[in-house]
Amino acid sequence: MIKENLEKIRATLPKSVTLVAVSKTKPVSDLQEAYDAGQRIFGENHALEMRDKHEVLPADIQWHFIGHLQTNKIKYIIPFVTLIHSIDSANLLEAVNKEAKKHDRVVDCLLQFHIAQEETKFGLDLDEARQLLESDEFKQMDNVRICGVMGMATFTEDMDEVRKEFKHLKEIFDTLKAKYFAGQPQFKEISMGMSDDYPIAVEEGATLVRVGSKIFGARNYNV
Repeated sequence: MIKENLEKIRATLPKSVTLVAVSKTKPVSDLQEAYDAGQRIFGENHALEMRDKHEVLPADIQWHFIGHLQTNKIKYIIPFVTLIHSIDSANLLEAVNKEAKKHDRVVDCLLQFHIAQEETKFGLDLDEARQLLESDEFKQMDNVRICGVMGMATFTEDMDEVRKEFKHLKEIFDTLKAKYFAGQPQFKEISMGMSDDYPIAVEEGATLVRVGSKIFGARNYNV
């Protein structure tokens, strides 16, 4: 089923959009099945779980961290993480930079924005992002590279609201690109859209979609 699900989803995605298979809570056997079906990019939201899976799965997997990252867990993923989607504060970015320096790595990161109506979602607003990008501290961070933005839409059946939020994230991306990253080709990613709303995200400019249950089935909360 996992192979069939991947093929169905890939058939709906333009070449400009990359599929992140959200494998949190899923057993290694499920990830291996997806890998055997050609999937190479996996998204996890717990640092220790991601570290443990990385240790036993093929070395050419690209690991994306998509959840709220606690500073005391950064050290577990920095040696191998490909992209951190969820930078939601200047302090977190600084901590990632510090840990990446120890490993002589430059770690790619996305700035997470709060675009949903729910207060429980993490993320920056545009003013906070401006303060971060204009700060002297940021200018001295040589071990992180900002590659774009991420956002999570409101959990709702109102797809007009979801579309509006995705449009807003695309506007934030365009604003930051023009002011801070003009002429910097690495600033190109818009991570938005999950299993229930990724087609709308694609229509509104997503370059990365984070799809879990449509690939692997419902989450295993008892893992």
